[in-house]
Amino acid sequence: MHAFDILGDPVRRRILELLADGEQTSGAITDVIRAEFGLSQPGVSQHLRVLRDSGFASVRAEGARRFYAVEPEPLSEVDVWLGRFRRLWEQRLDALGTELARGKRAARLTRSDDEGNLK
Repeated sequence: MHAFDILGDPVRRRILELLADGEQTSGAITDVIRAEFGLSQPGVSQHLRVLRDSGFASVRAEGARRFYAVEPEPLSEVDVWLGRFRRLWEQRLDALGTELARGKRAARLTRSDDEGNLK
């Protein structure tokens, strides 16, 4: 399955967001997904299996509990694809940074002038 096929599902994206904060038990993941999406435990398990089988998540057993963690390697495919577009928003962010710096400089000069006029 292609990375965007995996990430195209909002439930799987949300699970990966949860795992980005650190390892989570399947029960904790299920609680969040059930509350946010109304899915049953078997439904959440299916999404976890897809993430695991596609390499986006790993699982380790500790007794009866299953701990899931995000695996970053498959996300590199997404990063490579986004790289083609990154220059488009980086140029705009650079321009925004320049304008913000100009605004701060103008505000400092205005304050400096106002303070000079008050004395």
